[in-house]
Amino acid sequence: MTPDPSVILGNEPGSFAWGVLAERHPALIEKVRGAFPYGPGQHRALDALLTQITQGVIEPLADDAHDAARWAVWGRGHFGRSWFDVPFLWAESYFYRKLLEAVGYFEDGPWRGIDPFGPFKQAELRTVEADEEPTELDHPGLSPADAQAQAQALLLGSLWGNRADLGFHITSGTATTDTGGGSLVADQSALLWTLLPEGSSATVCVVADNAGRELLADLLLIDHLLSLRHAEHVVLHVKPYPYFVSDATTADVIECLRRLTAMRGAVTAAGQRLWSALSSGRLAVRSHAFSCAPLPYADMPDDLRGEFSEVTLTLMKGDLNYRRLVGDRNWSATTPFADRTAYFPSPVAALRTLKSDVVVGLDDKTEAIFVEAHEQRWRTSGTHALIQVRR
Repeated sequence: MTPDPSVILGNEPGSFAWGVLAERHPALIEKVRGAFPYGPGQHRALDALLTQITQGVIEPLADDAHDAARWAVWGRGHFGRSWFDVPFLWAESYFYRKLLEAVGYFEDGPWRGIDPFGPFKQAELRTVEADEEPTELDHPGLSPADAQAQAQALLLGSLWGNRADLGFHITSGTATTDTGGGSLVADQSALLWTLLPEGSSATVCVVADNAGRELLADLLLIDHLLSLRHAEHVVLHVKPYPYFVSDATTADVIECLRRLTAMRGAVTAAGQRLWSALSSGRLAVRSHAFSCAPLPYADMPDDLRGEFSEVTLTLMKGDLNYRRLVGDRNWSATTPFADRTAYFPSPVAALRTLKSDVVVGLDDKTEAIFVEAHEQRWRTSGTHALIQVRR
């Protein structure tokens, strides 16, 4: 049996993972510092975190932290080491947990429960793009009379909405399936739709990624699934608390629904239907502590595995969910997607814009085309995407 490739670390200068740890995280601390009028205590804690991630070693949570025992298990063998020498997925996740600790998110006091990334999310919902993109539903070419075209357009909208990642700042591009220089490196959308025919009694789980524009697109796709009876029920999984800058929480779902209902045209009706679907139970919002764990989905707890096992299809949105789905390792790009997701207890689809090194499920020819055209930048630039499905 061939052993798994090495886990991705951040200790190679110039690598994508190194750049996140050495550049993106320190910059984010400064942005969070300026987002609220935090007091001296928070500023000292942010200074200490900045020093720790750039010059120091990984320190455990305070003993009285509500999740100290959990992180002690997850971080066994990592504390006291450089942030660059432990698994990249773990280091990223723990950084955000420490950032929440620094601003007092979990502590009793006036800053408890205040999303440190809230101002960034709200600003994105007020952009021109957030106003204009949902109104594409009113385009003559997306008439409800052509349900198939509308379904595919909304699927691609949800996919490319993943570029609106506040931690990444990717400019807009155009989706195309042309492997000679287009944007989709894999497109199994046709297979996806065979699992969700119209008139289905399916239950679909959507594991959300980002709030803001991406979540708006996700909600419009969910509305289409419910309205055209591609699904009888949809369960939307969000994070239980702020995570990775722009990751969606229940509060972000409500904010996006209010945004949709305040717009004009077909979007308003979609927002109203979604609001009603939540009230009737056809749409449910769910969060689980494992959503913020620094672990692959292969290690999911039994209760979450049981939830996924009961649905017709799980849609995994975004880059982080993809890394956790297939494992954050140095896989060959030709490693079969079905092999990497064989453990998952239900059919699963990945809708992901490529913003990190991990990718599987490609053939030799496709990989060669992109390497020749872009070297390895296509893996991390956010200009390429994929739709992969395992029945």
